[in-house]
Amino acid sequence: MRTSENSADLVAAEDVLLFANAAITATGQREFRSGALDQQLSLDFLHTYVRVNYRRLYAASLALDINDHNAARIALGLLATAGEASAEERRTEGRLIAARLARLPPQRVYRLFGEVRRAGINNRRTRAIMRDWLAARPDLGHDAVKYRSGVKTAARHVHLRCPQGAEPLAEVGAFLFRPGKLPRYEHPLLDAWRRAHYEQGAVAELPFTVAEGFAARHGMKREVFLKRAAPRMTRLERLRTHAVTQRPDVDLAAMPLTRLALYVLALPFEQRAARRTELTGALRTAARRAAGRHAGSWGRVHAVLDDSFSSSGSGQKRRRPLAVALACHHLLEVLAAPGAYRGLWTSGRGDALLVRPWGPTPLGMRVLDALEPGPGGAAPDRLVIVSDGWDNAPAGLAGEVLRVWRARLDPGRRTAVVHVNPVYDADGFDVRRLAAGVPTAGIRDAEDLPALVEIARFAEGRTGAAELHAYLDRRVALFLGENDTEKETENETEKGTMS
Repeated sequence: MRTSENSADLVAAEDVLLFANAAITATGQREFRSGALDQQLSLDFLHTYVRVNYRRLYAASLALDINDHNAARIALGLLATAGEASAEERRTEGRLIAARLARLPPQRVYRLFGEVRRAGINNRRTRAIMRDWLAARPDLGHDAVKYRSGVKTAARHVHLRCPQGAEPLAEVGAFLFRPGKLPRYEHPLLDAWRRAHYEQGAVAELPFTVAEGFAARHGMKREVFLKRAAPRMTRLERLRTHAVTQRPDVDLAAMPLTRLALYVLALPFEQRAARRTELTGALRTAARRAAGRHAGSWGRVHAVLDDSFSSSGSGQKRRRPLAVALACHHLLEVLAAPGAYRGLWTSGRGDALLVRPWGPTPLGMRVLDALEPGPGGAAPDRLVIVSDGWDNAPAGLAGEVLRVWRARLDPGRRTAVVHVNPVYDADGFDVRRLAAGVPTAGIRDAEDLPALVEIARFAEGRTGAAELHAYLDRRVALFLGENDTEKETENETEKGTMS
């Protein structure tokens, strides 16, 4: 660390890293060791603290791989406090907010617009951002059916002009604000919604989440309804109903890696074992897609993966920590050089497909095993630890092992060690760390692992605040320059039709 750096810059860098970890992992929901209220209060404090003290960096975090919950909170906070920013800051913030909204699932954006209206935020910049987002929607008629209250709230708040006549926007206006006035609609979804009130055959033409309500009203059997609605389901909706429909056209390998891991862990052990070839193949294919250009570039990789009882998560985030570990296991296998990966589960299990949350967390013992030289007597190039950090069998052993390893056995840092943690610690305002000298990053989706390893190096103490700020500037420039959204989200937009 350069001694010439101002101590205030160092504190700012630490605060930004702390906030980034929280914004990646925390969603305000209950975790295994903390309740939802604790999570929400902790997040409230962090958002206010970073926005007030480091507004430019707070806005720049929209360009990082933070989760949708915190992205929406940052956008709301920036819009609500526009008077605290300079004209130049407002311009940059507006571009960042617009770019982030384009990447959020539409239901999340409409929820944000509802919060904007309830908060009374109605300045010119806010209205322009909302109007531009609505104008960019591929089919506002589809949104009006699927997210009716959200579209209605947004249209009222920005005073969206809905002319009279046969224009598409006029039909949307009539559908939202003058229901029942038109005998029929030219837009097929709007008219299907009208007919679905009395015609059972029109139900299958609607988006799945809307059709479910009409199906219940008509008394349709669940199995019959699902088979009729399948052609219009999104990829995620097909996955959720696969156990009932058993359709052969559900392409598991096309699912995002962490989402697929959650699906696998929700299956009974008997199904996992019976479908071993299919499930393992799908996980490996999804991992290769997530690794992209990084595949095979990490050399010898050893991993310690937490499948202790705390990896069961909570009622709101069921098995999420274990799913992240399972997804990281397959991703790291692809990132490592061919045949140079070794994954160690804390339970001692050797079958990744059949892991379950069980037992204590003997991280220290598994770290000792992972640091053992591999074939040829070579130490690993990278040690990756995926855990919530509650090392308790015995407590604190992992941190001590890593400290001694770094100080006595590997002072030259031949082995890069990184800890990724999928659980936010509300009491500590950060993810729980194993040791002071071990770089730690929060993680929500395993797909973000390569980028998070880059962020984690700033927490190791060998780079300064200037490097962190330069990294954030690069991410912002890249974020604002991209027009495509390669990262698949839980976006239920595309009218439900699947090829």
